[in-house]
Amino acid sequence: MDALFDLSPAPPCPQNFNLAAYVLAAANNTPGKVALTVYEAGVARKYSYAQLARAVFGVATGLRRAGIAAGDRVLLRIGNTVDFPVCFLALAALDAVAMPCSIALTDREVQVLLGKTQPKAMICDPSHGLAGFDGLTLQTPQLQAFQNLPPARPILGDPNRPGYIIFTSGTSGQPRAVLHAHRAVWARRMMWTGWYELTPQDVMMHAGAFNWTYTLGTGLMDPWAIGASAVIPNTQEPAELWQIMQAEEATIFAAAPGIYRRLLQQSFVQPPLLRHGLSAGDVLPRSVRQSWQDRTQTPICEAFGMTECSTFLSATPSAPEHLAVQPGRKIAIFDGDDLAERGQIGTISVDGRDPGLMLGYIEDATINLPLKNGWYHTADQGQMYADGRIGFAGRSGDILNAGGYRVAPREIEQVLEACPGVQEVGVTEVEVRPDVFVIAAFVVVEDPFDLAQIDALAARDLARYKQPRIVQKVPALPRNPNGKLIRAALPQLWNSEL
Repeated sequence: MDALFDLSPAPPCPQNFNLAAYVLAAANNTPGKVALTVYEAGVARKYSYAQLARAVFGVATGLRRAGIAAGDRVLLRIGNTVDFPVCFLALAALDAVAMPCSIALTDREVQVLLGKTQPKAMICDPSHGLAGFDGLTLQTPQLQAFQNLPPARPILGDPNRPGYIIFTSGTSGQPRAVLHAHRAVWARRMMWTGWYELTPQDVMMHAGAFNWTYTLGTGLMDPWAIGASAVIPNTQEPAELWQIMQAEEATIFAAAPGIYRRLLQQSFVQPPLLRHGLSAGDVLPRSVRQSWQDRTQTPICEAFGMTECSTFLSATPSAPEHLAVQPGRKIAIFDGDDLAERGQIGTISVDGRDPGLMLGYIEDATINLPLKNGWYHTADQGQMYADGRIGFAGRSGDILNAGGYRVAPREIEQVLEACPGVQEVGVTEVEVRPDVFVIAAFVVVEDPFDLAQIDALAARDLARYKQPRIVQKVPALPRNPNGKLIRAALPQLWNSEL
């Protein structure tokens, strides 16, 4: 049976559409409701829907007067303050193209991004200007002064027109500039039932940074689009997160897997209204999910996606154990140019007509959407089971070759993560002598811990060719600022003298 699962089409996006107008529609229905609570220096600052809309559309007027027009690309180099979403949505209202980037990037790294995209302007915090930038530069204090200007009217138009640019993390090479359409935010409605079970009554608390697409979409735009409340704690300290979750009466908590791991190491009082957690950005270890369930009596719902299409596979609170295709999506697994059989590992692929799929990569002043026979082939491997569920196997370059067999590192990691006392596992190949590679598992474990437990578990639950020949304790696994495992750095952990 072919590895294809079709729940398409999704409800079509309105033909006259603007991202900002759609996201802030609740300002017309529930203007006094709290839209955003953001913690700045430990102080909770609250903004109603009316205040947020007034700020966004006032800033849009100021940006237009400053010379920003439809189609202009504008770099955002703003920290974790309310200025970030206000500027992002103000640009969308004007039909300008926002380009968020992390303030953690160096000037050299930002210059690389500018070379790819050639923005007309930059909006930045006063402490994050960019030497040598010859375009229009506006600083956040100027933008704050715009908030009381007469509101601009959002520009409506074709939902397929450019909306914003997001840069990939660059974990597999140089970051790429991903251009999304205005319709991408409408397509996120497929996650409301396929992942979040989101309602207007929810309080969504997200532990990530504003410029991360996971936070921008899950933590802000989706709650606002449905009329819920968003909370950004602006901290990753476990004790503070638990305290804020309690104080804000969060019903849904979203974070990267590493945050959940740290939260579970901290004593806490059960948040009274928490319904479930959401996890994305990296693979969620089974041990973390189970420990969270045991201690909070709520599930963590994992999702898989990418910058190019956000999340399209996810678990739900009613079925938290497995990834499934979201309603409205059409997903397949390919073996080369042909559909794989169910149960066979292959390339996870998205229908080229998916409304959440990017317009393309910006490459040398052109926009390139690489499709094969109407499908966007991701860089990730997986397998589809008989019932349509999908298991993530790792990135294409991560697949191991053990004695001629193709082995997914995630398959091995999931088995080893079930060992009591194991907190994290990273599996890769290590070159033990010239041209001789073996499977190695690097583990973060509780102390004390006997590595023989892992050998015994692997011998019981894995074929011989899948069993790691090297198992080594490490204090931590290499991760990027968003908590995603940097698998290419794992071989550097190997110590041949241990």
